[in-house]
Amino acid sequence: MLANTNASNTSADVIIIGGGVIGLTIARALAQRGVRQVTLIERGRLGAEASWAAGGILAPQVEVDHNDAFFQLACASRDLYPEFGAALKEETGVDVELDTTGTLCLGFTPKDETELRHRYEWQQGEGLEVEWLAGDQVRLLESCISDKVICGLRFPRDFQIDNRRLLNALVRANEELGIQLISGLSVKAIRIKRERVCGVETASSFVDAPIVVVAAGAWSSLIDLPRSPRFQIEPVRGQMLCFAASPQIARHVIYSSSGYLVPRLDGRVLAGSTSEHAGFDKSVSKEGIDAIRSMAVEIAPGIAALPMIDSWAGFRPRAKDDLPLLGPSAEAAGLFYATGHYRNGILLAPITGRVMADAIVDGIVPVNLQAFSPNRFGLN
Repeated sequence: MLANTNASNTSADVIIIGGGVIGLTIARALAQRGVRQVTLIERGRLGAEASWAAGGILAPQVEVDHNDAFFQLACASRDLYPEFGAALKEETGVDVELDTTGTLCLGFTPKDETELRHRYEWQQGEGLEVEWLAGDQVRLLESCISDKVICGLRFPRDFQIDNRRLLNALVRANEELGIQLISGLSVKAIRIKRERVCGVETASSFVDAPIVVVAAGAWSSLIDLPRSPRFQIEPVRGQMLCFAASPQIARHVIYSSSGYLVPRLDGRVLAGSTSEHAGFDKSVSKEGIDAIRSMAVEIAPGIAALPMIDSWAGFRPRAKDDLPLLGPSAEAAGLFYATGHYRNGILLAPITGRVMADAIVDGIVPVNLQAFSPNRFGLN
């Protein structure tokens, strides 16, 4: 699907382990900041795991009920997307199809209405853009929505992007910048000498580098280190369905308390997603399909008549507190983490690239990133 090169360099200025949206965005940011020899190593195909399986939703306001460090990080990253997408199109010619129509969140019950009212009030109090809608107003915006919906919120600044087009653009951008992209090669261990990183051991060779960034998503904790961190990144399986609609059945991303619909410009409708602790089992189950289809039909009854044209699963990388790990590690000088993005890898990609480049090139880690420090769990 995407670029595949053989390992040729035995040294690099920076090695990035992981070729999903996070690793690719960091590599691009480093090269743009003047780092000359960046090598990215991906165990499988570039961008073929969680980043490929995602829905491409950029919606921090939909699910959050308070203003904290994560919410601020997520909103800052969302707000970078117009510039980020335009720059990638300029660099590669690939339109990542940033859709700024907005996002709806639906209420079906009095309990839903109470929760949405709370979200509306605190976000209004923070000066955020949010609109309260009665059921009839929701259906005026999207006629496909069920008559059982009694209210909703509209978030004009919560967007969506075609994540697969984004990945293709990032790979091309990395190639144009001369970054060495190696796919189909596993990193077995990070070598540390005198408390400083000196390189990585792959399945076939050793590559020396003074800086290593772990951006391996759900596989981050499988890389050997002389001194083990106290955190574990676990895979959380998410199953997704895709329906064909012609013409489009909706323009907004549509949420309920049970899941979401993502209408694409080409008429496809993505529906998701499950959240399962199933290890590295990527199978799509009948139970998962039935649950997602039921959720989708509850939101938009017309989906019952649409053909399901695809289904897939991916592994979200989750730390035990659900927050990403961003920045330098106390395990060794030159070791950095950019992993554990859980359900928000696509959303957090632009800000992750920026803050990781700042940390690596300038040694700057903003105070407001302390909540995401990989050192917050301590060391064994």
